[in-house]
Amino acid sequence: MADRDHSADSVLRYATQEGTPGRMVFAGRMDAYSVGPVWASVLEAAARVAGSGELVVDLSDVSYCDGAGAALLYSLEHSATQRGGALRMHGVTGAIEGHLKPYREAEAVVSARPPQDIPWTQRLRQGVGSVGHEIFAQIAFIGEYGSALMLAIRHPRRVRWGDTLRVAEAAGFQALPIVSLIAFLLGVILAFQSAIAMQQFGAEIFVADLVAISLLRELGPLMMAILLAGRSGAAFAAEIGTMKVNEEVNALTTMGLDPVRFLVVPKILAGVFVAPLLTLYANLIGLLGAALVMRGFGIPMVAFFNQVSGAVDLTDLTSGLFKAAVFGLLVSSVGCLRGLQTGTGAAAVGRSTTSAVVSAIILIVIADGLFAVLFYHLGI
Repeated sequence: MADRDHSADSVLRYATQEGTPGRMVFAGRMDAYSVGPVWASVLEAAARVAGSGELVVDLSDVSYCDGAGAALLYSLEHSATQRGGALRMHGVTGAIEGHLKPYREAEAVVSARPPQDIPWTQRLRQGVGSVGHEIFAQIAFIGEYGSALMLAIRHPRRVRWGDTLRVAEAAGFQALPIVSLIAFLLGVILAFQSAIAMQQFGAEIFVADLVAISLLRELGPLMMAILLAGRSGAAFAAEIGTMKVNEEVNALTTMGLDPVRFLVVPKILAGVFVAPLLTLYANLIGLLGAALVMRGFGIPMVAFFNQVSGAVDLTDLTSGLFKAAVFGLLVSSVGCLRGLQTGTGAAAVGRSTTSAVVSAIILIVIADGLFAVLFYHLGI
C-alpha cells in the first residue's frame, strides 16, 4: 500500500491510500481559497487510486467546509459515477451535507423541454399516467376532507369558525362589486340580443322568460363559479402554497395538527356557503339589467317581472342554487389541493395558482354537463 501526502498550503491537506477500496483522507479547511490550487490534482489522484472501483473519502479531520469544498466533493462523486465506480464518504457533518444538497438537487432537475426523439406512444402513456395520478390524488383528497367535514358536523365546536367567516367575507362580500358588474352586463347583453330577434315577431315580452330561465338555471351559477375560481380558488392555492413553501404546513403536522382540518375545512365550508348566496345576488342583478333594457323596447318593469314570475318556479331557482353549492365545493377543494401539492420555490406557488384555476374551470364545465343530463332525465 502506498501512502503519499500532498500539501496545497497550510490549511488543506489530502492523502491517498491505494488498495481495495481506494482511500482519500482530507484534513484542514476546505474553502474557496484552499481547494482551487489542488482541484485538478485531487481529481487525478482519486482517478488513479480508485480507478473503476469504489473510493472512500474520509472527512473526519476537516475543520471547515464551505460551498467550494462541497463543489470539490461533488466533483469527486460525479467523476466516480462516470468511471462506473462509486464514492463513499466518512465523517460527513450536517453542514457538509447541507452544502452538498444543492449540487445533487441541481443534477436531478429535468429539462422542461422533453427530448424530441421520444416516441408518441411513450408520450401518450406518460400523459395517461399523469392524468391517472391527478385523478387518484383528487379522489384521495376528497376522502381526506370528507372525513374532516364529517368530524366538523359531529363536533361543530372544533371548526375554526373565525377563519371560516374571514374566508367567507373575502370570497363573498368582497366579490360583490365584480359580481354586480358581470351580472348586470350579462343581463343587459342577453336581453338586448334576444330582444332584437324577438322584435321581428312582436314577442319582446318573452325575452323575460328567456333571460330568467337562462340566469336561474345555467348562466348565474356558471358565471359565479368561474368568478369564484378566478378569485377565491387562486387565493386558496396561493395562500396554502406559500405556507407549504415556508414549511408552515410541516410545522402544523409537527405540532400534531391536521393540515386538512386546520386549513382546508374552513375554506371549503366558506366556499359552499358563499356560492349560492353569490348566485342568488347575481340572478337579481342580471334580471334588473335585463328589465332596464326592456324598458327601452317599451316593456314596463312591472310587466317584465310579472312575466318572470310566471315563467320560472321554485324548482328553477333551487336547481341553480344546488349547482352553485356543488361548484363552490369543487372550486374550494381544488384550490386547497393544488396549494397542498405546491413544490419548493416561489415559481411553484405560481404554478399551483394557475393549475388551481384551470382545473377548477374544467371540473365546473364537466359537472355542469353532468347536471344537464341528470336534470333532463329527472324532468327538472
